[in-house]
Amino acid sequence: MARLKRITPADIPQHIIQRGNNKQVCFANETDMKAYLQWLKDFSDKYSVSIHAWVLMTNHIHLLCTPKTSDGIGKMMQSLGRMYVGYFNHTYKRKGTLWEGRYKSSIIQSEHYLLSVYRYIELNPVRAGMVVSPSEYSWSSYNFNALGVANNLITPHQEYLALGNNAKARSASYIELFKTEIDDKLLDNIRKNINKGLALGNEVFIKEIEVLNNARVSSRKAGRPKKNVE
Repeated sequence: MARLKRITPADIPQHIIQRGNNKQVCFANETDMKAYLQWLKDFSDKYSVSIHAWVLMTNHIHLLCTPKTSDGIGKMMQSLGRMYVGYFNHTYKRKGTLWEGRYKSSIIQSEHYLLSVYRYIELNPVRAGMVVSPSEYSWSSYNFNALGVANNLITPHQEYLALGNNAKARSASYIELFKTEIDDKLLDNIRKNINKGLALGNEVFIKEIEVLNNARVSSRKAGRPKKNVE
């Protein structure tokens, strides 16, 4: 199947995942993670990309971010990847690629799906059996979003800010969200869309994105009549 054209419209959130080649370790220790986060901060600032949520796992990363320009995320990820791979290869006396091809991305409809993607990202360590609560894992945005721990990498999205009138209220509402498990169907949909480079949103949102960008971001063919099946 031909690879879909990557669509990165300005001011629309995107879920990004990048995996280690052949599931190899990308972060061997905390020093590696700190280095990656510092460069993520530097390049997200340079290319005007707001980071809303993130998690660093041993062999992959997840980001939820919004670019101010259509090429911001691409430039950020290219610069970040080049810098970190150079550091990693030098530190561990290795050569060659570190990442599994290009990063994967999925456009997210804010009002219906954004907070679910926040949860999906920050619950990665829990699903992996590494911790019982996301608050126990230091290498994610959860402790900022839920507990107010300082983190200069994060720019809260408007959907997050709408959770309450002040920081304390927003934190309390955010913690409440995590008391309910993500629906299995939605969980599968998030995974499918990020792996296939599809948009996560309702039909109206998807159609608007496809018309504005003249490209397909859904599993259906552009212009194909919708079948009345689930």
